[in-house]
Amino acid sequence: MSQKPGLTKRRPFQPTPLKRRSPVPPDFEIAQEAELKPITQVAEELGLLPEEIELYGPYKAKVRLEVLERLKDVPNGKYIDVTAITPTPLGEGKTTTTVGLSQALGAHLGYSVVTCLRQPSQGPTFGIKGGAAGGGYSQVIPMEDFNLHLTGDIHAITAANNLLAAAIDARMLHEASATDEQLFDRLFPKDKNGKRHFARNMWNRLRKLGIDKTDPDEMTPEERSRFVRLDIDPDSITWRRVIDTSDRFLRAITIGQGPEEKGMERKTGFDITVASELMAILALTTDLADMRRRIGRVVIGTNRKGEPIDADDLGVAGAMTVLMKDAIKPTLMQTLEGTPVFVHAGPFANIAHGNSSIIADKIALKLADYVVTESGFGSDMGMEKFFDIKCRYSGLIPNVVVMVATVRALKMHGGGPKVVAGKPLDHAYTEENLDLLRAGLGNLLAHIGIARKFGVPVVVAINAFATDTPAELELIRKVAVEEGGAEAAVVCRHWELGGEGAVELAEAVVKAAEKPSQFRFLYPLDIPIKEKIEIIAREVYGADGVDYLPEAEAKIEEYTRLGFDKLPICMAKTHLSLSHDPNLKGVPKGFRIPVRDIRASVGAGFLYPLLGTISTMPGLPTRPAFYDIDIDFETGRVVGLF
Repeated sequence: MSQKPGLTKRRPFQPTPLKRRSPVPPDFEIAQEAELKPITQVAEELGLLPEEIELYGPYKAKVRLEVLERLKDVPNGKYIDVTAITPTPLGEGKTTTTVGLSQALGAHLGYSVVTCLRQPSQGPTFGIKGGAAGGGYSQVIPMEDFNLHLTGDIHAITAANNLLAAAIDARMLHEASATDEQLFDRLFPKDKNGKRHFARNMWNRLRKLGIDKTDPDEMTPEERSRFVRLDIDPDSITWRRVIDTSDRFLRAITIGQGPEEKGMERKTGFDITVASELMAILALTTDLADMRRRIGRVVIGTNRKGEPIDADDLGVAGAMTVLMKDAIKPTLMQTLEGTPVFVHAGPFANIAHGNSSIIADKIALKLADYVVTESGFGSDMGMEKFFDIKCRYSGLIPNVVVMVATVRALKMHGGGPKVVAGKPLDHAYTEENLDLLRAGLGNLLAHIGIARKFGVPVVVAINAFATDTPAELELIRKVAVEEGGAEAAVVCRHWELGGEGAVELAEAVVKAAEKPSQFRFLYPLDIPIKEKIEIIAREVYGADGVDYLPEAEAKIEEYTRLGFDKLPICMAKTHLSLSHDPNLKGVPKGFRIPVRDIRASVGAGFLYPLLGTISTMPGLPTRPAFYDIDIDFETGRVVGLF
């Protein structure tokens, strides 16, 4: 096994043997039958010191950021991103492939490896999608912890987000009923010696306003008025409350209907927590000080003069950071075969950038030979944002893209019958049909082409299902290499066999990772907003052009005026098509992208154009997954998660 310089504390890795059965049992049965290493052993094998982890029970731990300072001179390992073709609503096994590849690298080929994954939201877990720990014999365990509260990061984000929401409404209420002098007296109460003081969280607003006083009493009446009166325009407020539950009835609500808030009613709503800008900040931050700066820059709306108001203006950013101070530490877990996993952050890929955290990746790259991470949805979604947003802020250079493809998805793109979650697949997907498959292969070629635009080698992972035939699998393999230019295309059976079923994939990835990196961004940051949007639309989606609705035009003008135009672009669109229209399968041609609005996540550090209707609060179906979830009172185990 390889040993990095500076990691002499690492002890030999002991793979956990799988208890495979045939046919493959349900995911939760496999997970609950699994043998778990103590998390202290996982940490020690990885090269973490005892003082660098904080235990959350016997099988998970937080990793302290101090490890980055200790290992700052250690060279980085190889950086692998797992993405996919345009998926069916069922998903194509991207997380399962990520885990299976890691198990192959670590438990079968003897490399040190870390898997970096997002934390799933409880909304989909209890709704229609189910859990996100992988599947079959390629899972993260304990699966129940992974899919539920884990170490509380999402709850911390919920608390911080809603503290800011409460601060906004409270400030507007108090300003509405007080004079400038009354506000000044309340914001700067005298101490027992009759002295006023600036609170810690007031200094950033003072600097923003250009007020250089150190004693509040020395401020002029004009300075006092500018400081104490934010004058927030209620119609400009974009900050919403969040909860980590799918609840469609909270999408639009009216607040301020209590007797003490008479006259302060306004319409707002809830998002699901993982859609909060704070989740994107957690994923893109590089250290605690950077997270505090980013939270302070969160823009919640404007004042009546059109000037942006942020969390530092409200004086709440420090308290929000305190609520998230433990959430910034990645959570260490393990796969079924005992390889280490970092679980950290969980931003949506349709509205945010859809990748796990920079911090987890940075720590992992110092500890391991190979770091396998995963981007949400297809290469047009999470992978493009991984490269153009995450890699810009991290400075990390990817070595390989693994492109997950399935026979069923390619048949769908070839014109197969509609695939609906919860309904049986049509016979077209379970019986050999080379013509239908061949008609859909353009989607795979398009996604390989997207990855290659960034200069990154591509290895195709053909995630095999029991109903796939050898001829179908060989057709995909041949076309991916000979027509798509992939370095390799490998049939994988990790769901059925664990890491053993992905050894050939791992070998192909190792070989591809040795190629010199030619990585490049798709666009520079210093070009106009529209130009960045149009490059993505043309080069990634294959659109003929972009049409902007009046609201989007107004936002582009406003954000350029405010200096936000140098931020990267995070397109918010459907994951079910290369285009903006989920009904356009395969490789759509002859379409234009409509941009109906653009919003700013200044703290996270991106602008997100809305291409169609994007829901930030899912709803529960008629038959949610929670019907199956309960506790077995004899064993104390959770049952029904999948």
